[in-house]
Amino acid sequence: MTAALAAATGTVPAVGGQAPDFELVNQYGEPVRLSTFRGQSVVLVFYPFAFSGICTGELCEVRDNLALFEDANAAVLAVSVDSKFSLRAYAAQEGYTFDLLSDFWPHGAAASLYGVFDHSSGMAQRGTFIIDAGGTIRYSVVNPRGQARDFSEYRKALVRLVKA
Repeated sequence: MTAALAAATGTVPAVGGQAPDFELVNQYGEPVRLSTFRGQSVVLVFYPFAFSGICTGELCEVRDNLALFEDANAAVLAVSVDSKFSLRAYAAQEGYTFDLLSDFWPHGAAASLYGVFDHSSGMAQRGTFIIDAGGTIRYSVVNPRGQARDFSEYRKALVRLVKA
Protein backbone atom coordinates (compact mmCIF):
# COMPACT_ATOMS: atom_id res chain seq x y z
CA MET A 1 0.00 0.00 0.00
CA THR A 2 1.39 3.37 -0.96
CA ALA A 3 1.54 6.26 1.50
CA ALA A 4 -0.97 8.14 -0.62
CA LEU A 5 -3.39 5.23 -0.57
CA ALA A 6 -2.86 4.75 3.16
CA ALA A 7 -4.08 8.32 3.67
CA ALA A 8 -7.33 7.44 1.92
CA THR A 9 -10.05 6.21 4.23
CA GLY A 10 -12.39 3.38 3.53
CA THR A 11 -11.87 0.27 1.50
CA VAL A 12 -11.47 0.15 -2.25
CA PRO A 13 -14.37 -2.00 -3.51
CA ALA A 14 -13.25 -5.40 -4.75
CA VAL A 15 -13.28 -6.45 -8.38
CA GLY A 16 -16.32 -8.69 -8.73
CA GLY A 17 -18.35 -6.71 -6.20
CA GLN A 18 -21.19 -4.30 -6.83
CA ALA A 19 -20.22 -0.70 -7.52
CA PRO A 20 -21.41 1.62 -4.74
CA ASP A 21 -24.14 3.92 -6.05
CA PHE A 22 -23.94 7.69 -5.73
CA GLU A 23 -25.47 10.83 -7.17
CA LEU A 24 -23.43 13.94 -7.98
CA VAL A 25 -24.00 16.97 -10.18
CA ASN A 26 -22.13 17.36 -13.45
CA GLN A 27 -20.49 20.48 -14.84
CA TYR A 28 -23.93 21.81 -15.84
CA GLY A 29 -25.48 21.27 -12.41
CA GLU A 30 -27.48 18.26 -13.62
CA PRO A 31 -27.81 15.29 -11.25
CA VAL A 32 -26.06 12.13 -12.42
CA ARG A 33 -26.70 8.84 -10.59
CA LEU A 34 -24.40 5.91 -11.30
CA SER A 35 -27.20 3.32 -11.18
CA THR A 36 -29.00 5.00 -14.10
CA PHE A 37 -26.22 3.66 -16.34
CA ARG A 38 -27.29 0.03 -15.79
CA GLY A 39 -27.35 -1.63 -19.19
CA GLN A 40 -24.19 0.26 -20.14
CA SER A 41 -20.64 -0.03 -18.86
CA VAL A 42 -19.07 2.88 -16.99
CA VAL A 43 -15.46 4.00 -16.69
CA LEU A 44 -15.35 5.85 -13.37
CA VAL A 45 -12.27 8.07 -13.15
CA PHE A 46 -11.47 9.80 -9.86
CA TYR A 47 -8.86 12.55 -10.20
CA PRO A 48 -7.42 15.10 -7.75
CA PHE A 49 -8.16 18.51 -9.29
CA ALA A 50 -9.32 20.26 -12.45
CA PHE A 51 -6.72 22.35 -14.26
CA SER A 52 -3.79 20.42 -12.75
CA GLY A 53 -1.09 19.08 -15.06
CA ILE A 54 -1.34 15.30 -14.74
CA CYS A 55 -5.14 15.33 -14.44
CA THR A 56 -5.51 17.45 -17.56
CA GLY A 57 -3.16 15.17 -19.49
CA GLU A 58 -5.12 12.09 -18.43
CA LEU A 59 -8.54 13.55 -19.25
CA CYS A 60 -7.32 14.92 -22.59
CA GLU A 61 -6.20 11.40 -23.44
CA VAL A 62 -9.71 10.16 -22.62
CA ARG A 63 -11.19 12.99 -24.73
CA ASP A 64 -8.91 12.18 -27.66
CA ASN A 65 -9.80 8.47 -27.48
CA LEU A 66 -13.50 8.74 -26.66
CA ALA A 67 -14.33 6.39 -29.56
CA LEU A 68 -12.56 3.59 -27.66
CA PHE A 69 -15.04 3.96 -24.81
CA GLU A 70 -18.03 4.41 -27.11
CA ASP A 71 -17.09 1.26 -29.06
CA ALA A 72 -17.16 -0.64 -25.75
CA ASN A 73 -20.57 0.90 -24.89
CA ALA A 74 -18.94 2.57 -21.89
CA ALA A 75 -19.81 5.98 -20.47
CA VAL A 76 -17.00 7.99 -18.92
CA LEU A 77 -17.69 9.68 -15.57
CA ALA A 78 -14.79 11.76 -14.25
CA VAL A 79 -15.04 12.76 -10.57
CA SER A 80 -13.14 15.38 -8.57
CA VAL A 81 -13.78 17.49 -5.48
CA ASP A 82 -13.96 20.67 -7.58
CA SER A 83 -17.16 22.73 -7.69
CA LYS A 84 -19.52 22.41 -10.65
CA PHE A 85 -18.53 25.94 -11.65
CA SER A 86 -14.85 25.03 -11.87
CA LEU A 87 -15.73 21.86 -13.76
CA ARG A 88 -17.81 23.76 -16.30
CA ALA A 89 -14.92 26.15 -17.02
CA TYR A 90 -12.52 23.20 -17.18
CA ALA A 91 -14.73 21.25 -19.62
CA ALA A 92 -15.15 24.32 -21.82
CA GLN A 93 -11.41 25.06 -21.86
CA GLU A 94 -10.39 21.47 -22.67
CA GLY A 95 -13.34 20.44 -24.85
CA TYR A 96 -14.52 17.59 -22.63
CA THR A 97 -17.88 16.23 -23.78
CA PHE A 98 -18.19 13.56 -21.08
CA ASP A 99 -19.57 14.23 -17.60
CA LEU A 100 -17.29 15.83 -15.04
CA LEU A 101 -18.90 15.20 -11.66
CA SER A 102 -18.51 17.41 -8.62
CA ASP A 103 -17.80 15.57 -5.36
CA PHE A 104 -17.63 18.97 -3.64
CA TRP A 105 -20.31 18.55 -0.97
CA PRO A 106 -20.49 16.55 1.12
CA HIS A 107 -16.78 16.88 0.41
CA GLY A 108 -15.37 13.69 -1.10
CA ALA A 109 -18.43 11.54 -0.32
CA ALA A 110 -18.32 9.53 -3.57
CA ALA A 111 -14.53 9.18 -3.42
CA SER A 112 -14.91 7.91 0.15
CA LEU A 113 -17.39 5.25 -1.03
CA TYR A 114 -14.67 4.00 -3.37
CA GLY A 115 -11.89 4.25 -0.77
CA VAL A 116 -9.97 6.89 -2.73
CA PHE A 117 -10.58 10.08 -0.72
CA ASP A 118 -7.46 11.41 0.97
CA HIS A 119 -8.65 13.29 4.05
CA SER A 120 -5.21 14.72 4.76
CA SER A 121 -5.13 16.60 1.43
CA GLY A 122 -8.88 16.93 0.80
CA MET A 123 -8.70 15.36 -2.65
CA ALA A 124 -9.45 12.16 -4.48
CA GLN A 125 -6.66 9.76 -5.37
CA ARG A 126 -6.26 8.65 -9.00
CA GLY A 127 -8.72 5.77 -8.83
CA THR A 128 -10.14 4.07 -11.90
CA PHE A 129 -13.05 1.63 -11.80
CA ILE A 130 -14.53 -0.08 -14.84
CA ILE A 131 -18.06 -1.20 -14.12
CA ASP A 132 -20.02 -3.58 -16.34
CA ALA A 133 -23.60 -3.14 -17.54
CA GLY A 134 -24.92 -4.98 -14.48
CA GLY A 135 -23.12 -2.72 -11.99
CA THR A 136 -20.26 -5.11 -11.17
CA ILE A 137 -16.73 -3.77 -10.85
CA ARG A 138 -14.57 -5.55 -13.45
CA TYR A 139 -11.34 -3.55 -13.10
CA SER A 140 -9.86 -1.18 -10.56
CA VAL A 141 -6.56 0.54 -9.95
CA VAL A 142 -5.44 3.33 -7.64
CA ASN A 143 -2.33 5.16 -8.75
CA PRO A 144 0.02 6.85 -6.29
CA ARG A 145 0.06 10.63 -6.08
CA GLY A 146 1.99 12.10 -8.99
CA GLN A 147 1.77 8.96 -11.14
CA ALA A 148 -0.40 9.20 -14.24
CA ARG A 149 -2.62 6.32 -15.27
CA ASP A 150 -1.44 3.99 -18.00
CA PHE A 151 -3.94 4.52 -20.81
CA SER A 152 -3.08 1.14 -22.35
CA GLU A 153 -4.63 -0.46 -19.25
CA TYR A 154 -7.99 1.11 -20.20
CA ARG A 155 -7.72 -0.53 -23.60
CA LYS A 156 -6.96 -3.95 -22.14
CA ALA A 157 -9.73 -3.73 -19.54
CA LEU A 158 -12.31 -2.58 -22.10
CA VAL A 159 -11.36 -5.40 -24.48
CA ARG A 160 -11.83 -7.92 -21.65
CA LEU A 161 -15.17 -6.30 -20.80
CA VAL A 162 -16.45 -6.53 -24.38
CA LYS A 163 -15.35 -10.18 -24.65
CA ALA A 164 -17.05 -11.12 -21.36
